[in-house]
Amino acid sequence: MTVVRPNMVECWVFRVRAPGRLELLLIRRAEHRIFPGLWQCVTGGLLPGERVPMAALREVEEETGIPRAATEAFYDLDQTSQFYDEGFDGVITAVVFALRVAPGVEPALSSEHDAFCWVEPDEALRLAVWPLYRESIERIRGRLLDPELACWFELDLEGRRIARRPRVDGSEPTGVSM
Repeated sequence: MTVVRPNMVECWVFRVRAPGRLELLLIRRAEHRIFPGLWQCVTGGLLPGERVPMAALREVEEETGIPRAATEAFYDLDQTSQFYDEGFDGVITAVVFALRVAPGVEPALSSEHDAFCWVEPDEALRLAVWPLYRESIERIRGRLLDPELACWFELDLEGRRIARRPRVDGSEPTGVSM
């Protein structure tokens, strides 16, 4: 099996204010960064040797100030993105996650961003320009709000899929088996 390590992570932070009232956190890139003024989810690179899900949690904390303790649930959206980056003149790969926080949680932005807003999915779709964002938002709205479906995407705070059971002998699987 060939394993491809991504270059980046993306993580959608969301909360549910009342049954059926989903709010997504969008953060706006600061003027001194590439793509100034762009509304986006949390994005960032991986540190050497860092596990991919842990990079997503670290980036959320670095960019929004939201600590892991504020997490209600953490999800692998079973989604990757690839896009051309003219700066590197190559294709960049990202793995996409989502983090559910309590209704009262508010971010404290890093200097990478100059504004934030909590928006409902339709407004997020209007503000977020990258095409893959639409799929991410729809996965959150269509899968993660339904407990019977959300459990298949949920990770613990160590980045392990909760629904995945250990082998009968108690050992952890080392690869993917079907």
